[in-house]
Amino acid sequence: MPLPEFNASGDLPPGVHRATLNEVLQRFGSASGQRGMCTLRLSHVYELAQRTGHLWRFVIFGSYVTAEPSPNDVDVILVMDDAFRVEECPIESRGLFDHAVAQARYGVSIFWIRPGLLIDESIEDFIKYWQLKRDGSNRGIVEVIL
Repeated sequence: MPLPEFNASGDLPPGVHRATLNEVLQRFGSASGQRGMCTLRLSHVYELAQRTGHLWRFVIFGSYVTAEPSPNDVDVILVMDDAFRVEECPIESRGLFDHAVAQARYGVSIFWIRPGLLIDESIEDFIKYWQLKRDGSNRGIVEVIL
């Protein structure tokens, strides 16, 4: 199912919309400008996360998945399986799991979790939270089909 059209605010309608990485890059990517830079960063982070062998879900939220012509950065949630351990992942991927390092090195704001770390909520609830905008309204986010 293709990604839905933007609403009047330039957002995807609320919900978690699933798409392949190719579909995401075709819809939101660009070969030039700030959006092009964000697209390159997103692809690189996706590749590094895949190299861990423990990536369970890859969710993109924030201005990259909106009509904003020049998003500041890319916001990503990495859901890793419960067997994942940072110290055991490939060295080139470790920076993904330190928020400040990921922002500085990759220009991507990364939040990550393992299901076993959640106490009072499900992974679905955790992901749903990231639809919330600063003004309290909701917008759609995109989960990459692995």
